[in-house]
Amino acid sequence: MFSLHLRLYFLMGIFFGIIYFVIFIVGNIAGFGNNIFYLLMAGGMVLLQYLIGPKMVEWTMRIRYVTQNEEPALYEMVSELAQKANIPMPKVGISENHLPNAFAFGRSLKDGRVCVTSGIVGLLNKNELKAVLAHEVSHLKNRDVLFVTLLSVVPLVLYYLASSLMWGGSRRYNRESSGGNLAIIGIIMFLLYFVTNLLVLYASRIREYFADRGAVELGSKPEYLASALYKLVYGCAKIDKDELRETEGLKAFFANDPSKAEKEFKELRQLDADRNGRIDTDELDTLKDKNVKISFGDKIMETLSTHPNMLKRIKALSELKV
Repeated sequence: MFSLHLRLYFLMGIFFGIIYFVIFIVGNIAGFGNNIFYLLMAGGMVLLQYLIGPKMVEWTMRIRYVTQNEEPALYEMVSELAQKANIPMPKVGISENHLPNAFAFGRSLKDGRVCVTSGIVGLLNKNELKAVLAHEVSHLKNRDVLFVTLLSVVPLVLYYLASSLMWGGSRRYNRESSGGNLAIIGIIMFLLYFVTNLLVLYASRIREYFADRGAVELGSKPEYLASALYKLVYGCAKIDKDELRETEGLKAFFANDPSKAEKEFKELRQLDADRNGRIDTDELDTLKDKNVKISFGDKIMETLSTHPNMLKRIKALSELKV
């Protein structure tokens, strides 16, 4: 089985091959003008997202940045983790959102921000909160927020190329024999768009495994993070559906996928043998020796999700125990 790093490099290789193929095809199409326009427009959209993305997150999540004097315990945890990760001290923020979660974002290491929601306060104990913060700091250390953003450019470009060739291109060349060929190439581009979008979701799921492993490397015990994820799933399952919809577009940033919380809680509850609301060391050890299997439907749901199946994720954490 490939390690996480090898799978990530393999994914980057696939994208490089797709980009090369697209450039080759587009370069052999006459009447290149419209496609250049769409490429520039797609690039402009990504640049705009890069520039204003943090502000949009701040506005949507109603973030208030705090100082060490205002939130000494939270600030100290993030500061300690940032020093261990050898990254610049990120901004520390609190989101006025009842959804219990944490997230990290930013354009670069120097622009990193680590935030928790007001809903997480009182839900996690100190060790669990620190494990979640370590997970978020690992996202910054791995630079995976920027990585996923850059990968997302490819499906976007393919979508505009497919639109141009399937509709704009066919109208432009409707009196020429090449019109049908352009439409066929447009269909191929659309299929590549669908495939690359699935690959971006796969990359998003990979980065969660990276961040979980990074949290352990920063000193958090696997059972602390497993227990924290269990509690976050429970907390998200209790949140009103309207509040969940408000954060739908940002769920890739969260430590877990809130939209799958109810189902994940039912799956994880079986791990909590003593029903104390936590996943303890012995319970995680028990999972380590089990062969976790998920249904075909769950596999499809995972393929279309930004986060890994939670049961598989906790199983991966159990295998990190030393």
